[in-house]
Amino acid sequence: MSEATTTTSRRIKLADGTGPVLAVLAVLLIALAFVGPAYSEPSGYLALLKRAAPLMILAIGQYFVIVSGGFDLSVGSLVTAEVVIAARLLDGDEAATLWVIPLLLCTGALVGLVNGLITTRLLVPSFIVTLGMLLVLDGAVFLWTGGSPRGALTEAFRVVGREGFEVPLLGQLPWSVLVLAALVVAAVVFMRRGTGRMLVAIGDNETSVRLGGGKVERLRTLAFVLSGVSAAIAAILLGGFAGVSAQVGDGLEFRVITAVVLGGVVLGGGRGSVVAAMAGALTLEALFSLLNLLGVAGGLESAVQGVIIIAAVAYAAAGRISFRTRRST
Repeated sequence: MSEATTTTSRRIKLADGTGPVLAVLAVLLIALAFVGPAYSEPSGYLALLKRAAPLMILAIGQYFVIVSGGFDLSVGSLVTAEVVIAARLLDGDEAATLWVIPLLLCTGALVGLVNGLITTRLLVPSFIVTLGMLLVLDGAVFLWTGGSPRGALTEAFRVVGREGFEVPLLGQLPWSVLVLAALVVAAVVFMRRGTGRMLVAIGDNETSVRLGGGKVERLRTLAFVLSGVSAAIAAILLGGFAGVSAQVGDGLEFRVITAVVLGGVVLGGGRGSVVAAMAGALTLEALFSLLNLLGVAGGLESAVQGVIIIAAVAYAAAGRISFRTRRST
């Protein structure tokens, strides 16, 4: 590995950039306690975590793609497709749950693999590839369902997304929060290893990674596969929480990108941490919960997301201009 890549790896920190987003999150959580009576007890915050868990899991997968220099716009449509497929295959048959869930995970991985291979082997920009996949999945779901999903999710399938168990002083601890906690640990461990660090290095300086012998195409493809799997897990939780709908994943692709950049992950790759990305997702969910409690119109959510994305792109562009100016002088 080249000296530049080694230097990049040394700069990567587990919680790099989490300070600002955690400060904003703390302010929002305190504001929720004053505005919403439900947040006067721990159960209110556990309910917030339960609602945020799918978005935070999506943020993990999206982080891998963005930090390595790509985009995945297909996750929202993939979530919808997974829920619709699950309902059709299960159709109320409890015994089918054991094989449908692994099938959903494999489907998510396959969609991610297709996105990754087209992006890295055919050199089509990931923005175009995943936008095309979004349209393909949307069209396939509509043709299959006619706009009205058929079938039904089983109780065994829905238990992880909507139920939990009682914990003294805390109330009900949702299973989805435990799934999230397990994935957080897995993601943190992954980013501490060589493969995770290499993903960040690719986004920072792809040429150096290539010169150092890094398998850039394989690693970027892996990032898309992980994003697809995270979408499948999020779909399982959302299906359990919200039931079957042909619109369950609408807008999630933009919401998760907003969450990731809110966590300080730079569009274009090379900077940011997975912890900050998940904190950004929780912050976004807390912000929208606060706006709802204040009676602010739901349409403002899209405006907020747009402002965050534009500001993130402008910040990244300003950083590159500043860097080039310093190099030229």
